[in-house]
Amino acid sequence: MTADDSPAWPAGRAVAWGAVAVFAAIAAFGYALGRTQQDPPSVATAAIAAVGAIGASILLAQRRSPLLVYAAAATAGIAVVCDARSANVGWFAVSLIGGWCSLVGGRRVGLVYWTGAITLFIIEWTWIRPDPGWSAWLAASTFTFFLGLLIRYQFVLVAQLRAAQAGLTEKARAEERNRIARDLHDVIAHTLTVSLLHVMSARLAVEHDPADAARSLSEAERLGRESLAEVRTAVGMLREDGDAGRTAPLPGVDSLPTLVERFRSAGADVTLSVDGDTSRLPATVGLAIYRILQEALTNVIKHAPGSPAAVRLTVDAAAVRLSVHSMGAPGTGTGLGVISMRERAESLGGTCEAGPGGPGWLVRASFPHNSQGQ
Repeated sequence: MTADDSPAWPAGRAVAWGAVAVFAAIAAFGYALGRTQQDPPSVATAAIAAVGAIGASILLAQRRSPLLVYAAAATAGIAVVCDARSANVGWFAVSLIGGWCSLVGGRRVGLVYWTGAITLFIIEWTWIRPDPGWSAWLAASTFTFFLGLLIRYQFVLVAQLRAAQAGLTEKARAEERNRIARDLHDVIAHTLTVSLLHVMSARLAVEHDPADAARSLSEAERLGRESLAEVRTAVGMLREDGDAGRTAPLPGVDSLPTLVERFRSAGADVTLSVDGDTSRLPATVGLAIYRILQEALTNVIKHAPGSPAAVRLTVDAAAVRLSVHSMGAPGTGTGLGVISMRERAESLGGTCEAGPGGPGWLVRASFPHNSQGQ
């Protein structure tokens, strides 16, 4: 958006009527000053011209179209009132009209009026009443023309900045909603899958080992409660007013053994190995690694039940790498989990790939060290 194709300057009514009042005062002062000069125009002629100029200025203040016609009418009235005398300060009204045209109408309208005003002053100077004083009005008209354009440009710039700010705010909200949706997907899918394993184990053991069945159901209940708490936390982030008193630490790299043990307790064959110092990993990377592993192991249970899975986390000078290798061939699915893992990695400048690897399925995620400061 440029200063010319933007909407008219959004002046309030107070500003518009204030400009009319200033214009009327200048016209009245010019009329009174013209009465003191030698051979002034008749009282009736000057009065009609002054009233006509003020009436046209009201239409200008209301931004009526065509703007240039009313500007020309107001200028003609001022020219009659000032009677071709450069010493009459009523000519300042012409400069005021020029600034208003460029402010309200834009560059093209302002330039047309400025050209006409400059032509009028040159004709007055060279043909009607030669006087060096006309140079001041030439300079004043030029100054107000550019001043009006500058003010208009500032209003356009403010409007653009507000629009950009609104766009960034909406983008941030959309990204936050996507992040929360990923969290909800990961938490619910993981909990339902692992809880289902415990329920199946309890169903099989209820007749032969009631104690083991009770333990499985208790674990499923505990997972359900934890999932409900995490869902409440994630959904609570959607509230605009927020609730600082209901925050909880997010899982990270330190929670990986607990996560793996949770799958093991449900009967999954999962091994975990960690190489390198994980103590300095930022929370953002730790959370992404946790959620990717959570989704990967959930997919292993859903699509390749009973197959062993090997988890390896490596931290070195180049990057942080996570691999989840399942020995079973995956089944079919919607692919939303893979998309969620990829989006998590890419949001931190990393990568995540999932596909056939060796005899089974391999998930690999990598985070460069320059992403850890984000």
